[in-house]
Amino acid sequence: MPVLEIAQAKKSFTMHLRGGVRLPVVNDVDFCVDAGECVVLAGPSGSGKSSILKMIFGSYRCDGGRIWLRHGGTVTDIASAEPRRILALRREVIGYVSQILRAVPRVPALEVVGDLLVANGVGRDDAYARAGSLLRRLNIPERLWPIPPATFSGGEQQRVNIARGFLPDMPVLLLDEPTASLDAENCAVVVDLITEKKRQGVAIVAIVHDTDVRDAIADVVVDVSRFSAAA
Repeated sequence: MPVLEIAQAKKSFTMHLRGGVRLPVVNDVDFCVDAGECVVLAGPSGSGKSSILKMIFGSYRCDGGRIWLRHGGTVTDIASAEPRRILALRREVIGYVSQILRAVPRVPALEVVGDLLVANGVGRDDAYARAGSLLRRLNIPERLWPIPPATFSGGEQQRVNIARGFLPDMPVLLLDEPTASLDAENCAVVVDLITEKKRQGVAIVAIVHDTDVRDAIADVVVDVSRFSAAA
């Protein structure tokens, strides 16, 4: 039975500053993700790939359809779930690596990565030790760990972003272009991390434009252009 099941999901935006014009994005999105499977969303820019990830994460509310998440013996329809339930799923079930690192200013990189573990009850020393181990694996030198990542290069910020998303043991992981700003060495590290997550039974939905990365991680490729509602 799939961990994630998306059926007939649709999304549009209402442009209130343009007289309420409705801008359709995707219609009838339909695919499933099993435990230990990586589904890669493919398609041209503007076809709605990132919007679909945000629908699964609950950042965008669906106009219709369903997004069933099965976890812990229960089924949640993310498309209609209450905000409190969405927040709980983000703490405990759904990890997300976005294209841009969004972190509280002046918080050190080590804390940015480890604080979700602390919030979920892991001891602070253990959480930061695990965070440091992953940062080291992603080639972030220890001298940078006490520094806020806003001062880092784009590639360094993205590796902190990846560490924060991969560190918790979430059963679902959403990846929006995780390797876009990385060199070949760090791309290989991320591919290894994704492969390990799959072995652990994590259900992954990813957007990757690098064909070598996509070929290395994808079990299923979904062409999002068939869902695109853009005129």
